[in-house]
Amino acid sequence: MTSTPHMNSYFDDFLKNIRLSKSQKATLVEAHTRLRDELEADASLQDMLINTFLQGSYRRSTIIKPAAGQSSDVDVVVVTNIDEEDYTPAEALDLFKGFLDKNYPGQYERQGRSWGIHVDGADIDLVPTSAPSEALSKSEALKDMVFSTLDVESFADSSELSKAYGSRTAVNIRDILEKDDWKDEALRIPDREADVWEWTDPLSQIGWTIDKNARCSGRYVNVVKALKWWWRTQHPDKKYPKGYPLEHLIGDCCPDGIESVAEGVVLTLENIAKMGPSKPILLDRGLPNDVMARVSQDDYSTFHECVIEASCLAREAFAAEDARVASEKWQELFGAEFPLAPKSESKAAFTARAGAATILSEANFA
Repeated sequence: MTSTPHMNSYFDDFLKNIRLSKSQKATLVEAHTRLRDELEADASLQDMLINTFLQGSYRRSTIIKPAAGQSSDVDVVVVTNIDEEDYTPAEALDLFKGFLDKNYPGQYERQGRSWGIHVDGADIDLVPTSAPSEALSKSEALKDMVFSTLDVESFADSSELSKAYGSRTAVNIRDILEKDDWKDEALRIPDREADVWEWTDPLSQIGWTIDKNARCSGRYVNVVKALKWWWRTQHPDKKYPKGYPLEHLIGDCCPDGIESVAEGVVLTLENIAKMGPSKPILLDRGLPNDVMARVSQDDYSTFHECVIEASCLAREAFAAEDARVASEKWQELFGAEFPLAPKSESKAAFTARAGAATILSEANFA
C-alpha cells in the first residue's frame, strides 16, 4: 500500500457532526441523574437497592446522535439484593412498578429485561440486576469507577481522571481493570419473556472498552461511532446487527495501534470482510454468551455484503492522493455529515501516513 492521507481534520469535523450535541448530552445527564437520585431516595426500595451505574453506548462513549424525531438513550443498571430464588423475572421487574407509577406516570413501558422510561429528549432503560459478588463489594476503588458517570473518552483525559479519582492515575485504574475480581464480576438480569435469570457483565464491557481505546490511542471509540453511523444512515432498511453486537464485532476487528480513525475504519471493514459471510460466534466480554445469538444468518449475510462494498470504497478514499477526491469518497461512504475538501486543495495539504498499513491476523484484533 502506498503512502496515503489521513484527512484528520475532516474526520474531526465528521465526528463532531455525528456526536450528541451539548444540549442532547445535557438532557441525558439530567434524565439519568434524576432517575438515580429518585431511586436512592425512594423509601420502598431502600431495603433492596445497593447502587446504580450507567452502561450502554453512552457510558462506553460509542453513542451517536439519534435519527431525526428520535431521542438519545441511556441505560441505568440498578444493582439490588433481589434473590432470584424468591422472585421470578416478572416479579423482580414488578418490584419497580410502584416507583415508576409515582415518579413517571404514563411515561414508562415494560420491556423484556428492563423498564423503558420516556421523558422529553431522552429514553432511559431501567435495568434491574441481582446483587454483585462479594469481590465488588470489597473493592472500593472498583466501586468508585463502576458507579461513577465518567465515560470511556474521559479516561484519556488526565484532568478528568484527576477530578474523578483524585490521586489515582490511568495506570492505577488499568491495574484495577486487570485484577481477577473485575474479570470475574457478573450480574444476574431478569428476562421476563424467557422467564429465566441470565448472566450479564456490563462492567467487563466497560473495562474492555477503556483498555481497547487506550491501545488505539483514543481512536477506537471514534471508529465505532463512524461505522455505527455508516450502517444506520447508509442502510436504513437493514437493522441487524446493531447496538452492542455490532460494536463487539468492530472491537474484535479493529487492530490495536491504529494511527488515525480513517485507518481504523478501513482495516476494520476489511477484517470483517475477510471473516466471510457466515455469522461468527462472538463471546461477550467476561462471559461465554454469544452476543450474535439473536442475529439471523440471513441478516448477517446481507450485512457482510454491505461491508465488502464499504471496505472497497473506504480503501479507495484512504488511498486517494487528492483531498477533494478523498473527501468525496468518504462522503459517499458516510453521507452528508462528512465535509468536502475545497476543489482547489491539493494533495500537498495532506499529512502523509508513514509506511504502509497491513492487514493484521485475527489473533491481533482483540
